[in-house]
Formats: sequence, structure tokens, C-alpha cells
Amino acid sequence: MLDGDEVSRLLDILGNRNRRRIIQLLRQKPCFVTEISDRLMISPKAVIEHLQMMERESILISHGDEINRRKYYHLSRDFRITVNIEDVVVAGRDFEGDNEDFKLNLFKKTLIVRKMVKSRDEVLVDLDYLERDLEKKIRDLKIFCKEIIDSEAEFNLITALAGYNMSVEDLEEFCGISGDDLMISLGKLTEKGIVERSGNQYKLCGNYET
Repeated sequence: MLDGDEVSRLLDILGNRNRRRIIQLLRQKPCFVTEISDRLMISPKAVIEHLQMMERESILISHGDEINRRKYYHLSRDFRITVNIEDVVVAGRDFEGDNEDFKLNLFKKTLIVRKMVKSRDEVLVDLDYLERDLEKKIRDLKIFCKEIIDSEAEFNLITALAGYNMSVEDLEEFCGISGDDLMISLGKLTEKGIVERSGNQYKLCGNYET
């Protein structure tokens, strides 16, 4: 049985739609950061923040895959929240008299939902085209880089930093590279003049966008 503070923290966590989506995905199978980001179309940095919060609350646990060098997240335990509402009485309201107003408001609200669903579908179509174009550009980038990079890890760092400036911790989560291997790869890319450090963030040289 959870105490009051634990219930409050759990509700705060579940109050965020993207965290609920992540939990729903992880109920199907363990996933790594990039996989969650791609499937749910959430930025990798946001995914990392959500995962770290839920891991601190012991909702998630993670384990490393030595073969693929990825960090997988899964639910520490499955759970279900049930809310029982009993004997709820709204006093003094004439539901018969409110029926027409209720239907009018219902039609207005469902029309808004319909418009939003249509807009979402249009955005998803655009995102599908964008995802395919992005995959092609990444393949082209890999071919272009093959003469100057030494490993898959270096290429993964380049593609990660092409999207976002990241800290060492973020890159560990995003690329699934261990600390020592990460620093070696970052050092090589820095020596080649591809990556530079700015404060606690790494970025591609010549990329001045935040």
C-alpha cells in the first residue's frame, strides 16, 4: 500500500501524457532511448528526462546490453490504478432541464475534437514524409563520413549532435555508449575538428544553434 506522499508523486508522474505513453510502450517490451524517441516522436532529451524521473521513483529500471552497447528501460513492476467513485450525488440540479444545453455543448466539444483529430492526421502524414527524408539524409551522411570516422560509435555521436547539443550524460543515455568508450570517441572527434565542447555541452563544430 502506497502512503499519501507516494500516491501524490505517482499521480504527478502519470499526469504527464508523454510519461503515460512511455509507460504504455514499456509494458509491451523493454526499449532504449532512441527507440522510444522514434516511436513516440518525442525529442531524445525529453525522453531522457522522463526516464530519469521515473527511474528515481522506481517505476522503471534499466540494464545495459553489452553486445549492442545500449541501455534498455523496462517497468520495475506492472501496476494498475483503480479509482472507485461511490454514491456521488449532485444536489439541486435539474438534469432534464439541462438536457438541451448539454447536447449543444456536447456537439461543440465533439466538433473541436474532430477538427483536432483531422489536424493531427495531417501532421502525422507530414511527419511520415519527414521521417523517411531524415532516414535518407542519415544514410547519405554515413556514406559521406565513412572516410573520416573510425567506428559506429563515432557516427552515432555525430548524428546525435546533429540534432541537439548534449552533455556527456545525455550522450551516454542517447547513444548507449559507456563512459570510457564515450570519452575516447569524443576525443577522436574533437581531434578531427568535428566536435567541440562548450561548457558542459558537446556540439558539432560550426553549429551555433542552441
